[in-house]
Amino acid sequence: MSALFEPCTLRSLTLPNRVWMAAMCQYSADATGPGAGVPGDWHFSHLAARAAGGTGLIITEATAVSPEGRISPNDLGIWNDTQVEAFRRITRFISSQGSVPGIQIAHAGRKASTHVPWAGGGPVAPEDGGWQVVGPSAVPFADGHPVPTELTTDGIAEIVGQFADAARRALDAGFKVAEVHGAHGYLVHQFLSPHSNHRTDAYGGSFENRARFALEVVDAVRSVWPEDLPVFFRISATDWLEENGWTAEETVRLADVLLAHGVDLMDISTGGNVSGARIPLRPGYQVPFAAQVKAATRMPVAAVGLITEPGQAEKILANGEADAVLLARELLRNPSWAQRAAAELGDTAHVPQQYARAF
Repeated sequence: MSALFEPCTLRSLTLPNRVWMAAMCQYSADATGPGAGVPGDWHFSHLAARAAGGTGLIITEATAVSPEGRISPNDLGIWNDTQVEAFRRITRFISSQGSVPGIQIAHAGRKASTHVPWAGGGPVAPEDGGWQVVGPSAVPFADGHPVPTELTTDGIAEIVGQFADAARRALDAGFKVAEVHGAHGYLVHQFLSPHSNHRTDAYGGSFENRARFALEVVDAVRSVWPEDLPVFFRISATDWLEENGWTAEETVRLADVLLAHGVDLMDISTGGNVSGARIPLRPGYQVPFAAQVKAATRMPVAAVGLITEPGQAEKILANGEADAVLLARELLRNPSWAQRAAAELGDTAHVPQQYARAF
């Protein structure tokens, strides 16, 4: 058995392999009306195809805990029961293929209320259906972006409660893994990084204070999530700044704290909080950050970032750099990547019986 196709058990949940699908926004839900934030046919076909293709864990795109938490007006949400019912169709199918359904719950903070990428991705004005964004401090993401309203302590507590409500609904919808989105410059990351967090109260300044919101969110999710099911945390391990940013060393430090708060795995990415940051893109460029956390802590980790070839993914796991790999764009190009990888590595992945004659 290859390392890539060895089952992975977290708490009582066993994932069939270590080829996992990273959360990728589709920007394809209705923006307003009863269908706002509701997954539709596109989301079903997108997620179902990767489950049929043998992927062990399918994580939904960033799914907003409130309407104001959406990155774009066309993002998915998990703030009402209509969304829950629509998700049930998706989780049932994913489970029927032997894969595990996971959901990434998120709040975009100061990076909310933007156009979909194919419409330019810039801020959506209130008169065009946008809304006032919020953040830890009144610091805009970039030139031309709105100044966020600095959250009060009551506002912070309200959002923490929204994360708990979202996790409760996600469980009702049939998800088995809940991932807190603490990466890519969205609200949890905004609190962690001194680049975006200029507060002087209990939520700003020191590492402990900047991590406070993240831990409150994790505690809220863990309090409603079953003890026998895992909670993940997606992190940007670095802001890619030489100073005044979130660092790899702080990521290692946070990993130990998150483990004590009931997080079962860190999904380790980078960047997203600094407009124009210089990121050295190359195959596997984020893997060393996962390896650093794995070497220094007991926290299980998943690696991401231009992982495209089966041999490359196998080597990451065999070398002990990560416990799983999360694929994104490569799974957009090839929904059946896991089946291809299994064939190349002399192993097996799930194949629907309807497709068996092709194998």
